[in-house]
Amino acid sequence: MTARATIHDVAQAAGVSVKTVSRVLNKERYVRDDTRQKVEDAVRTLRFSPSIAARSLAGRKSGQIALLYDNHSPYYIHQIQEGIWEACRDEGVRLLAQPVDVASPDVAREVGGLIDETHVDGIILSSPVTDCAAVLAELERRSIPFVRISPGTNHAITSSVFIDDVQAADDMTAYLINLGHRRIGFILGHDNHMASNERLFGYRRALDRAGIDYEPAIVIPGAFDFASGVNAAEILLAMPQAPTAIFASNDDMAAGVLAVAHRTGVAVPDQLSVAGFDDTMLAQVVYPPLTTIRQPTRTLGQTGTRLLFSMGASAEHRRLPHELIERQSTRAIS
Repeated sequence: MTARATIHDVAQAAGVSVKTVSRVLNKERYVRDDTRQKVEDAVRTLRFSPSIAARSLAGRKSGQIALLYDNHSPYYIHQIQEGIWEACRDEGVRLLAQPVDVASPDVAREVGGLIDETHVDGIILSSPVTDCAAVLAELERRSIPFVRISPGTNHAITSSVFIDDVQAADDMTAYLINLGHRRIGFILGHDNHMASNERLFGYRRALDRAGIDYEPAIVIPGAFDFASGVNAAEILLAMPQAPTAIFASNDDMAAGVLAVAHRTGVAVPDQLSVAGFDDTMLAQVVYPPLTTIRQPTRTLGQTGTRLLFSMGASAEHRRLPHELIERQSTRAIS
């Protein structure tokens, strides 16, 4: 099937800017007749059909949407942002990316201020903002369209896109068990992310299915950042009976585990298997490259944005597939 022409294709064919194409499509004044004709000819030639929902969204106020995030992994949020930007580019909509602090008592006021100052037409929420009650209440009060990426609560309130975090963590834990590991350390994600609890549940479910006792002592709190991975690894590897495998709830923390292993002379994967979650670029550049769960992060951003542009009267929910990626940081116990 031939890909649908985008507003960028029209702009290139007509030799004008995307903004000019948008002005012609919206029948704005002060566009030269010859320029308008070139754009209209390109539209006909390419059979361009703009997203009615996106054009309506853009035409109401500012022609821009916002991504709100509070995430300690720069690799994860960069990929989310790239996916959103690609979907916006195809529709000629601008993207604003705004960090917020979900722990702040003023978070609702700050989000309201952003809306008042920028007049954004819709919002994408990334975890953990996606489950922040104060932000959700503020957006609902203002009746502004929004879509949530990876929500853990109140799924019915608006459209969302996500993966099955429980099953993904279960898959990775079962993989390590099948390699012969029975003492598997686990590093939790930040406690304000619902995915942290879901991944812990998946880890425990796989252990239970294999008849392996859950040991709270080898489950260490983390914060989805490199430093917390270092801290957790120092605790786990200093134990008299250290784990033979460590499963970190994201790649940043797994990279912290690798750093501690290198510093303390623990060979990976010969003496310790290390696994992560997300499959960000970091998973491929560390040594050894990480075995990890591939979360389709960029596609989460793209899909969430397209749900925003096509939003109807009822909420729509999309679950995307995950994949276990096996690299050199794990091996079977000999």
